[in-house]
Amino acid sequence: MTSRTARAPKRARGDLFDPQCPTRRLLDRIGTKWTSMAIKVLAEASPEEVRFAELQRRMPGVSQKMLSVTLRGLARDGLVDRRVEPTVPPRVYYRLTGLGLSLEGPLAMVRAWAEEHMAEIDRANQLSQEHAADSPARDPRR
Repeated sequence: MTSRTARAPKRARGDLFDPQCPTRRLLDRIGTKWTSMAIKVLAEASPEEVRFAELQRRMPGVSQKMLSVTLRGLARDGLVDRRVEPTVPPRVYYRLTGLGLSLEGPLAMVRAWAEEHMAEIDRANQLSQEHAADSPARDPRR
């Protein structure tokens, strides 16, 4: 076996700074609060399934439409499995795939960072608002 055949093939990686890179679209999808909440709820239930209504109940503030759009995107990306029981009305169940479960760790770290630093961010926002209110309006013609 040559060294060429012994190596695993390189996987294509994205380039976040390339405007045409699909990585940007993926980060847009996984970076939303609803995606983070849905992944967390499904990870807590894993490997069990969670019904749509239960997901909505456990995600205060999410509309039925927004949850549906979020779950549809996660299923399309291979992060969530969707199962429908043909009842009237249909019962729809969701669970994380292995790929989806691998996303829970990084999202949990981002959530933990946000919770730890939210007070600092709030203070910075308050100072910024106070500074903007104290600054004289600039003449756009200058």
